[in-house]
Amino acid sequence: MVENEINDAKWYALRIYSGQENKVRAYLDKEIEYQDMKDMIPNVMLPTEKIIEMKSGKQKHKEKMLYPGYIIIQMVLNEKAKHLVLNTPGILNFVGPQNAPIPLKPSEVEAIMGRIVEGAKEDKIVEVSFRVGDVVKVVDGPFNDFTGSVEEINEEKHKVKVLVSVFGRPTPIELDFLQVKLEK
Repeated sequence: MVENEINDAKWYALRIYSGQENKVRAYLDKEIEYQDMKDMIPNVMLPTEKIIEMKSGKQKHKEKMLYPGYIIIQMVLNEKAKHLVLNTPGILNFVGPQNAPIPLKPSEVEAIMGRIVEGAKEDKIVEVSFRVGDVVKVVDGPFNDFTGSVEEINEEKHKVKVLVSVFGRPTPIELDFLQVKLEK
């Protein structure tokens, strides 16, 4: 393959069966290596971000897919590469009108790459096991062992406003997600 063709590689989005993302990526990586097509298909990406999930007051680190049901692939669009991609188990088709492969715009690629880089910098707490109105117990800080009801949840700041009883009066306090756990 000539150097000029490598520079012609563009990014495309592929629609795949949801839940098959890792399996499809592993298969593609293996086939690209086996068929010596790394120059035609240099990148297969499954955009993810690291998150901390809060369940029962415990932290659980895991990766969350940014676009479930999709894989992003950088490839030189020719018959051989297209044939390999479309004959990969789990891939439905390209994202585009009438399933035609339409390259992603540079701004779209930059936005995806930016989210991946940003997500790699720090873990994000995105899921909490309590909702407004739930009874929670404070497990850390000056109000340790107090019980109250959730008034408000601010996911951006990772804060929760809890109404606790201090000297017989309902008092709102703002706490980190990590400072409370769902009361059973």
